[in-house]
Amino acid sequence: MTTPGQLEVADVVRHYGATYLERYAHVTSIAQRRVLQAVSQCRTAALGGHHAQCDDCGYEVIQYNSCRHRNCPKCQGQAQAAWLEGQRRDLLDVPYSHVVFTLPSQLSPLALQNPRVLYNLLFQAVSETLQTIARDPKHLGADIGFLAVLHTWGQTLHHHPHLHCLVPAGGVAPDGLSWQSCRKGFFLPVRVLSRFFRRTFLKALDRAATRGELGFHGRCQSLQAPVAWRKWLRTLKRMEWVVYAKRPLAGPQTVLTYLARYTHRSAISNRRLLALENGQVKFRWKDYHRGNRNRTITLDAVEFIRRFLLHTLPLGFQRVRHYGFLANGVRKVKLPLCRELLGQSLESSRDNRETADSAEVETSSRRLSTLCPACQVGQMQVRETWFPKRDALEPSNPIPLLDTS
Repeated sequence: MTTPGQLEVADVVRHYGATYLERYAHVTSIAQRRVLQAVSQCRTAALGGHHAQCDDCGYEVIQYNSCRHRNCPKCQGQAQAAWLEGQRRDLLDVPYSHVVFTLPSQLSPLALQNPRVLYNLLFQAVSETLQTIARDPKHLGADIGFLAVLHTWGQTLHHHPHLHCLVPAGGVAPDGLSWQSCRKGFFLPVRVLSRFFRRTFLKALDRAATRGELGFHGRCQSLQAPVAWRKWLRTLKRMEWVVYAKRPLAGPQTVLTYLARYTHRSAISNRRLLALENGQVKFRWKDYHRGNRNRTITLDAVEFIRRFLLHTLPLGFQRVRHYGFLANGVRKVKLPLCRELLGQSLESSRDNRETADSAEVETSSRRLSTLCPACQVGQMQVRETWFPKRDALEPSNPIPLLDTS
């Protein structure tokens, strides 16, 4: 049995990954196999590493390399910190709204069979919904910008695709001469957003089916028949689609802290794992429907791996996207305009000072990272380096090496 604080998703994969593949190899994608390989190898000799020694007290340490895969629970902290530092420059000093768009559970089987198509449709429908309703003079009457992050999991690792959107609470007026702020404590009406989102997504989904872009297998095979497809779409049209808007966040630093909760996350963190015993994985989850109570659930280890892999995105899929005046193609032009309209223009001296401060912090951080943890005086010097193995994993690892070169 592995005790709390020591247990990792990697332990489950190393012990039961081969059993999972025996059962599900025929439906395991290349992207999912890469997840198994990366998570099982992360910070092991298979990925190489180095031997470092303190130049003052002689303290020695061996450190293995990280896999840096976006599904690995151990590899998100550093990537998140670097990404957030880049976002800091793009924040406006205004309240921010957090809006969540969720696909109905009835769409889950089709999304799992066609993840690239449906997740792209989700991004497109949400973008059209937010920007169209925001431009409507009855609501905001302005051009907005926002960040969207795709999550596909619920607390118990079930498939639950939804989009987290962080939106400055206001936008540029149509004439481009003023900033139009939202009403205090309010962004856009969620019922209007929900109806428009539902209509936009289903129209795009129907077009994708008409163009032959969707595959129908297993549970979804019956939807290939036009009559069944139309009936299913009518059912989805009658449902209420969940759009949730939280109260606006105040201040850039609060926004950054909030962002950190949603970007560069894997489906489950290692700290939620409690035990691995007799082929069962026990972990914590939060019950949002019952007052955010902390509960526990126990799953068969193979089922745990299956659910974990449900949240593997297609190769090269971009799960964090920017829209409106924050879109990559126009950000450099439109963000300065937004700051000018808000009276928040950044002076070049301030930019230079922030750049210098950032460089100083980076240098200091690099110095601290090499400081000896034992004596706190000497510097850790690399004495030997090992390179990743390309032929096979360690014998104790049951996941077969996938050559991705």
